[in-house]
Order: sequence, then C-alpha cells, then structure tokens
Amino acid sequence: MGETIRFGVSLDSDLLDKFDDLCKEKSYQTRSEAIRDLIRSMLVQRQWEDSDGEVAGTLTLVYDHHASGLAQKLTELQHDSHEVILSTMHVHLDHHNCLEVLVLKGSAETIKHLGQKLISTKGVKHGHLVLTTTGQEID
Repeated sequence: MGETIRFGVSLDSDLLDKFDDLCKEKSYQTRSEAIRDLIRSMLVQRQWEDSDGEVAGTLTLVYDHHASGLAQKLTELQHDSHEVILSTMHVHLDHHNCLEVLVLKGSAETIKHLGQKLISTKGVKHGHLVLTTTGQEID
C-alpha cells in the first residue's frame, strides 16, 4: 500500500450536506472512508467492464422447480461452465420455488455470458448477477 496523501475537494454546500447524511446513514466514521469506498467502487466497476479482467461474483436465481426440465437444464448449463463456478447453494423457499446462489470467479466476459444464459433460461423467474473484484488490483 502506498503512502497516504491528503487532498482538498470543493463541493456545493447542499451536495456536501447530502454526502454527510449518506455517510451517517452508511455508518462511515469519516468522509475519507466514504470517499475511499466510492473510489474503490468505481475502480471495481471499471475492472469488470473490461472483458479481459478477472472478476468474482454471485449469481442469484429464483425458479419454480416444478417447471418441466428446468432444474436439469440449469444443472447442465452449470456443468458446462464448471471451471468458473466455485460454489453453489440451493434453498427451498416454499413448495414450488427455489433460490440458487452461485459463487463465480473468472474472466468478466465468461461470467457475464454465463449469468445471462442462466437468467434467460425459460422458467427462471428472477436472476441477478453481482460482479466484484478479486481484490488483486485494489489496495
């Protein structure tokens, strides 16, 4: 980690008030902590937008396991991409609905493609892919 540098930021007072309210709501002890998180967040987003970069993420799916052949189709798609799936968790929400969470790591392009393929599978009620960094590029 590099040396700590202090710098000034000029803001409109109304914007600063809103930022301070957000910092308080999110339990930041200082503005500096919040600004560091904002910068890291932008760097992470830039990293996963770069299709060559390695990312980690989670894919959450909700589906009706009674839908004809759906569970088998989802399993087959996952087996086809086993090299980027680190772990899965399957939860029975009720008699019909299941929640599946996949933990993923690999190239951004591969992860996004797999996420879209699983989310768009007929019978999936809802899906959401959240990408983050592997942490190697950010201090």
